[in-house]
Amino acid sequence: MAKGQASLERLEIRPLESLEEFNLTLGLQKRVWGFDEADIVAPRLFGVFSHIGGSCLGVFLDSKLVGYSLAFSAFKFGGERYWHSHMAAVHPTLQHQGIGHRLKLRQRADALAAGLDLIEWTFDPLQARNAYFNIEKLGVDVEGYLPNFYGVTSSDLHGSLPTDRLVAAWHLRSSKVLERLAGTRSAADSGDSRIVIPARISEIPRRRAAEIQDRVRAQFQEAFERGLQVTQFERTPRGGIYHLAA
Repeated sequence: MAKGQASLERLEIRPLESLEEFNLTLGLQKRVWGFDEADIVAPRLFGVFSHIGGSCLGVFLDSKLVGYSLAFSAFKFGGERYWHSHMAAVHPTLQHQGIGHRLKLRQRADALAAGLDLIEWTFDPLQARNAYFNIEKLGVDVEGYLPNFYGVTSSDLHGSLPTDRLVAAWHLRSSKVLERLAGTRSAADSGDSRIVIPARISEIPRRRAAEIQDRVRAQFQEAFERGLQVTQFERTPRGGIYHLAA
């Protein structure tokens, strides 16, 4: 077994429980997103969200925090309770090794134990890797498009672009989710609409990236107005393709 794989056997995922542990998230927020002070989530809020019925999980490797997730309790106007997962991060040197997947599985298990059937979050429609992870690995439903949801942030990952976001709805007990988590899936409709995105929007000059974002926003809004839904996300050598169908 490779050295890196052996070290991951020592991973521990558990709730963050003290202000001292909440403070450890500061370094990761800056390391992963490059946030300045205006965009940092204050450590004390981790305790608040946990106290009111949310979830604050830490990923530890040899007692060092290398990842975390933060979710708070929410409800639909019809009364359904759920978690909104606001943040999830893994240290850049440990990404692409399945840690984020393990973190989401633990979050799902804790939500089910709390009597919840739904976790929602938002993700950047222009990030192909995240789109594939959410749609194909976890089996989320895409339930909306939110233009500039967080405003322009200090993160280099956002490239000074408006923070347009797709809404991911993870229906924890659905057949689609169970299939994805088991590594299987039913045949998906290739759809009658396609939305193409590049592999790395952050490497595209700002003006061209803004044009791509405008095009993708218009395509999603028009598709959702027609009642189309995302059926799959296809990875390609040049990026990815959202497939949508009625």
